[in-house]
Amino acid sequence: MPPHLGLVCITVSNAVRYRIVTRKRLLEQSSDGQRKLLDDLYRSNIQVLDNALRYCEQENIRLYRMPSSLFPFSDEDIGREVLAPFAATLARTGARALERGIRLVMHPDQFVVLSSDSASVVENSIKILQMHADIMDLLGQPRTPWALLEIHGGKADRDDTLVANIARLPDTIRCRLGLENDEYAYSASEIHDICLRTGVPMVFDAHHHIVHEKLDSYEHPSVGEMLDKARTTWAVPEHQLVHISNGRASFNDRQHSDLITTMPSAYARAPWIEIEAKSKEDAINGLAGWRAAAG
Repeated sequence: MPPHLGLVCITVSNAVRYRIVTRKRLLEQSSDGQRKLLDDLYRSNIQVLDNALRYCEQENIRLYRMPSSLFPFSDEDIGREVLAPFAATLARTGARALERGIRLVMHPDQFVVLSSDSASVVENSIKILQMHADIMDLLGQPRTPWALLEIHGGKADRDDTLVANIARLPDTIRCRLGLENDEYAYSASEIHDICLRTGVPMVFDAHHHIVHEKLDSYEHPSVGEMLDKARTTWAVPEHQLVHISNGRASFNDRQHSDLITTMPSAYARAPWIEIEAKSKEDAINGLAGWRAAAG
């Protein structure tokens, strides 16, 4: 079976576009005004999420990464209160995703740093992760890495801290958590070791790997080796998820290009691939020939 390709958050067209609100704008409102603003925004974003699932079904896209800002401020009391009445609606949305075979994942933002030496940063990270886990629960998604919450290792050279803080996460978070290698702080080998120590799956990113290791080709043997090592960390190997992007200005540029013009040949055996390209669905469509050949 060819790999399933995943859409990240929005489309380059206007088909899938979410609303957001800044803290400044929210705080300019009265208490009632804040609730009204969030209620309108949450209703709108639930509709957009439904539209995204329909879009994925129409385009035969089997994986969808929901934005981390799907329900802004729902990690705070006012947001939780406003979101609670939408439980039944979200349960129906999540059930439709499962019925259509569309996998839902999330990638919490850069403020999640479980390896930080600041207790307040770690506590805030757990708070953000709990919000994402709560959203997955409201959507009725499995408490497994099928409904992945994928994060980076964070602050470098703090492996033991990262391992210890993952161990104390609530089960609702830890059961869905995955760790991804990055360009600077944690290499693929380092994240693989941490995944073995913590029992969470590894999300291998080939582009982060070649940038970190200063490689000149996705065909370097270590790309396939790390793909296979990462798969061993998944309790269900068929659920292994990887990322791909290409450099914008050069092969080793960490900035993402619009399309995917170079794909590691080893990725033909990756079950699920998130396409992290600026042109979103256009990049996925451009990989139709590669995907067919991979199958």
